[in-house]
Amino acid sequence: MDTELKFPHHQWWPSPAKLNLFLHILGRYENGYHQLQTLFQMLDTGDRLHFSINNSGKVLLATAIPGVAHKDNLIVRAAKLLQQQGQWCSHGVTIHLDKQLPMGGGIGGGSSNAATTLVALNDLWQCGLDENELATLGLQLGADVPIFIRGQTAFAGGVGEEISPVSLPTRWYLVVNPGIHISTADVFREPNLPRNTLPMEWKDYSFADSHNDCQQIVCDRYPEVAKLLQWLVHYAPSRMTGTGACVFATFSDEKLARQVQSFVPAPWKSFLAKGVNQSPLKQKLYEVNATSDTN
Repeated sequence: MDTELKFPHHQWWPSPAKLNLFLHILGRYENGYHQLQTLFQMLDTGDRLHFSINNSGKVLLATAIPGVAHKDNLIVRAAKLLQQQGQWCSHGVTIHLDKQLPMGGGIGGGSSNAATTLVALNDLWQCGLDENELATLGLQLGADVPIFIRGQTAFAGGVGEEISPVSLPTRWYLVVNPGIHISTADVFREPNLPRNTLPMEWKDYSFADSHNDCQQIVCDRYPEVAKLLQWLVHYAPSRMTGTGACVFATFSDEKLARQVQSFVPAPWKSFLAKGVNQSPLKQKLYEVNATSDTN
């Protein structure tokens, strides 16, 4: 990748993936949004973004994403949203994206990109917004953006914005992508989608006693996702994340996870990630602030 040569490793900002270890739909609000409960597991793996600051006032994404117009890209929208908050309108930026996460996979690629953009530019443009203010901005871009801004593995409710950080034991996740793009909006519009799961207390959570209310709907619509799940569950506890299409298996042993990954048949693609309680983006921000404090 040419941008790998242009920019030193430390200048990249991480845009990590997440998994929904479960997804329960409790009901529906009057505005049409669904009331959810979920467990967001942060991963140590994802995309990366690089920001070149200038005074042009323009936001340029140098890495085009096929099928997504520049003005509609969440990265561009996030940067422009931050510009509108005050005196930073004169600042501009050129953004390079090292895209590794699949789109429409249920692992938060676009939302994470938007969150990294807000967090990084808030620092680089010296906007001075705190985490709560950034999370409020992020919610305008998508329900999952605040979780990436806060950067903690968390039990969440509401539409996903009511976030309570939790600590989970370290586990390894084999994430498999069947190569299908699934529209979240289409899944949530499905008339037969379960919308009456009883609320759960965090103290009662276990992987075995939870599920994904979207999984059966997606499996019925997309046989390839059903086939993938049937294959993966033979090796370890497995589930679809979010509204799909990615499916994950959970392991306590990294060596076993890597062994199973070697069995993943083509054309499915996979990656292995470690679950972390604090995201790489949060860690990067701490490192940047620690460096600036010592200068």
